[in-house]
Amino acid sequence: MPVDLHHYEFYIFGSMDGTTAEIDATGPAIEFNWGAIPRVQLHAILPLGVVAPSNNPIYFPGGTGPLAFGLTDMELGAKIAFIKERKHIPQIGTFTMFEIPTGNYDKGLGVGKVWYKIPLWLQKNTGRWTFDGGAGYAVVPQTGYRNFPYTGWLVKRELSERLELGVELFAHAREGFAAAQTEASIMIDIGGYYHFKNHPGEQFLFCYGHSIAGQTESYAYVGMYWTWGKDAAKASQSLDWMHVPIHD
Repeated sequence: MPVDLHHYEFYIFGSMDGTTAEIDATGPAIEFNWGAIPRVQLHAILPLGVVAPSNNPIYFPGGTGPLAFGLTDMELGAKIAFIKERKHIPQIGTFTMFEIPTGNYDKGLGVGKVWYKIPLWLQKNTGRWTFDGGAGYAVVPQTGYRNFPYTGWLVKRELSERLELGVELFAHAREGFAAAQTEASIMIDIGGYYHFKNHPGEQFLFCYGHSIAGQTESYAYVGMYWTWGKDAAKASQSLDWMHVPIHD
């Protein structure tokens, strides 16, 4: 769900998404979210990253090139809840994201053109349980890349006042030979949130995922999260799982 009105979120995180063709790592990266108007969240990520092609001839022309580190593509977006959650109706919305070509395309640190993701997500909370999921389409207008659909479905439970754990099934089509994800993959991700005692606006986020079908792929994420605003405790409890960038 979007950040509450006049609330703010700040993250410092690192992530890794690797296949047998290439490993792409992000970090350190910073993320900022702002509850600008009711049910609308503005979003920005500024990441550093590493690109490590395997240089295995089996993936040619993909998966080739030197190891590179530097600024990668910046992300700007807006999370909008069109339909508010009710007793028998889930919250329905989108989290459209634009990837801005701030990374060096010649070194493989960026796509070199603006590309974007258009998802439609649903979320329903029932007691300590959260059910979240949907599907989207990525438009990548660059040579060597493909437009591709993706989908993810999550179940999360609040185990205690300080710990939440969830499991997500995620799938994407092949993304082109210039991407690490040269083929389609279906993955299972497991992770959660740890709420620090006496600090309701501070959390530790983590997850790990691995493919169960399609191209061999692994994903990992760790991050620190802070929120502030009129009621930081309320805002931290409203953080939804799909916000963790598991292939978002």
